[in-house]
Parts: sequence; structure tokens; C-alpha cells
Amino acid sequence: MELGWQVVVGSIIGFFGAAFGSVGGVGGGGIFVPMLTLIIGFDPKSATAISKCMIMGAAMSTVYYNLKLRHPTLDLPIVDYDLVLLIQPAVLLGISTGVTLNVFFPDWAVTVLLIILLIGTSVKAYFKGVDTWNKETTLKEEAAKQYKLLPGGPSNVNPRQKHTREREVPVLENIHWKEFALLVFDWVAYLALQIAKNYTATCSTAYWVLNLLQVPVSVGVFLYAAVGLYRGRRRIASKGDEGMNLKAYQLLAFCAYGVMAGIVGGLLGLGGGFIMGPLFLELGIPPQVTSATATFGMAFSSSMSVAEYYLLSRFPVPYALYFIAVATIAAFAGQHIITKLIAITGRASLIIFVLAFTIFVSALTLGGVGISNIIGKIEKGESMEFQNLCNYVT
Repeated sequence: MELGWQVVVGSIIGFFGAAFGSVGGVGGGGIFVPMLTLIIGFDPKSATAISKCMIMGAAMSTVYYNLKLRHPTLDLPIVDYDLVLLIQPAVLLGISTGVTLNVFFPDWAVTVLLIILLIGTSVKAYFKGVDTWNKETTLKEEAAKQYKLLPGGPSNVNPRQKHTREREVPVLENIHWKEFALLVFDWVAYLALQIAKNYTATCSTAYWVLNLLQVPVSVGVFLYAAVGLYRGRRRIASKGDEGMNLKAYQLLAFCAYGVMAGIVGGLLGLGGGFIMGPLFLELGIPPQVTSATATFGMAFSSSMSVAEYYLLSRFPVPYALYFIAVATIAAFAGQHIITKLIAITGRASLIIFVLAFTIFVSALTLGGVGISNIIGKIEKGESMEFQNLCNYVT
């Protein structure tokens, strides 16, 4: 590994990408891949693999940081385990399907869909942030008025500050071991199936059998969480009373959201955080919990990809370890800074604005790289048609 100016510049960009990505709960892959290809000079496959390594490092760092925090308003962990257990299996199934579709779709279609989705998602997240900011302003004004009525209350204390500072507790106290074990089982099963697929011929009987085996794995874990939520034994705590005794159609809707989000993510080459973060916000989950829960799920999906890439020797280990370290430190710094800012300002909407900004920048960088690749293929006279999956060679 050579420490030239490219690595220095790439490290700076990667640092800020990981910091912003960890705060928004989207990982930062939309910034890492262009940086690794355009600045460092890696080929697309190696850049994608190292990007997953950086996402994993940032996610692991963020998860460790968040496992010491409690929910901003409830006496619960900041990670909503029931929510991630309900959605993560469906997301993994969707990602696997989306990756297969990615082979079928031509580059121009993927690039167009990528730009439309990311710009649309970033704009929607921005307006969600504005709406949340306005609600926070109203709450702060009401709290200030009530606070003035208290005799002898000091005027220089933020009345919402004590409500926005998450309490720190030991890490082990915030882990729900049963849910964690199920997610690990899901991770191991998917990893084994994905590795086995890489050693089978595309479109062979074994290939399709291994693909279909992913369905019972995801359905089994999903049903465990869904049945508990349906019967009232469990609840999505972040949604309050709405998260109790969910109806069958609501649970199926969660499953459908997860599968569709995964398909889009796999098709467009996005990490789970790009999909789950905005999805959780639309479901009414608080910003802090959205970021922590999306990152928790992303730690499983990204580490699965890294393990698979490592076994296939898809990335140079020294570069991967270096950029993992950069992303790990950056994510921890980003989480520390945003936690302090929320505690000082009482505005969790800052997370949503960071999310919107990161997605928008990713739209510009990934879209730019995609358009550049399309122009190059046109100049070389390469095919721009839909591909035959069974003729695809990795």
C-alpha cells in the first residue's frame, strides 16, 4: 500500500462521507464508490468491495456507540429490535432479488432509476426535516412559555435539553439477545447460501434451488416477529401505542416495504441504509431511532457482503483495513458530534437534514459516474440492451 496524494485526498473525502453517512444511517456508499474509482483508481468491482468494507466499519462503530444510548423519550434501547427483526429478513430477500435484476437491466436504466430515486428521496427527506424542525420549534416555544411560569426558574437553561440527551448505560443492558440471535441466524444462513451460489453455474438447477432456499429463511424469521406483534406479545415501541396488536394487513405491508426496498437497493447497488432510513422516517419513527435502527440492520448486510467478498478475494486487504479504520473513526466522531448538537439545540431534525444531504450528494456522484460510464460504452459501441441473466459472466 502506497500513501500517495490520492490516498490522502481519498481519506479526507472518505472521513466526511463516513461521518455524514453514519449520522444519517445510510452508510455513505454513494460517496465511497466514486472516491475509490475516480481518486484512488480502483476498478469498479474492487471499489464496490472496499466501499462495503468502509460501510461495515462505520456501521460497527455506530452500533457500538448507539448500544450505550437509550431511546430519547422512552425507557428503551435506542435501537428498535422488533422493527429491524420484522424488516431486515424481507430487505435481505429483496436485495438478493435486486442483485439478480441488476444483471438483467442495462447500465442506462440503472443510472436513470438511481438518479430519480435518490433525488426524489433526498427532496422528500428534506421536506420531512423541515416539517420536523417546525414541530420542534412549536414545542420549544410552548415549553418556553410554560417554563416562564415556574417561579424562580433560571432563564438561561434550555427546557428541552434534559429531554433530548440520551442516557448512557452499559452496552450489554441494551442488547436484546433473542432478537440478536435470530438476526445472526438470518445472517449466517444468507451468507452460506450466497457463497454456495458463487460456486454454481448461473441458471443451473442448484442455482435456482439456492435462490429459493432464501425464501423460507426470510419468511421464518419474519413470521416469528410478525406473530408476536399480531398477538400483542411484542410491539414496535418506537411507534408507541400504534405499534401494538398490529393487524395482518399492516404486517404484510411492512414485509412488502422491506422486500421492495431491498429490490430497489440491490438493483441500484445501494446499501440497506439508503432505503431503510427514509422508510423508517415515513413510518413515523423518531430520527434518532431511525438512524440507530437502520445502521444496526446495515451492520448485518454490509458485513455479510464483506465476508463474501473476502472469500472471493475481491479486494486488497491492506487498503481495506486502512479505509475501515478511517470509516470507523469518522463514524464515531460523527455520532459524538450529532449527539452533542441534539442535546444542545433540542433538534433531532438535524439527523434528517444530514440524511437528505448525504443522499443528494450520492445522487450527484453516483449519477455522474454512471453517465460517464454510459458515454464511454456508447463511444466504444458496446451493447446498451437488456441482458440475458443466464449468459452473464462475473
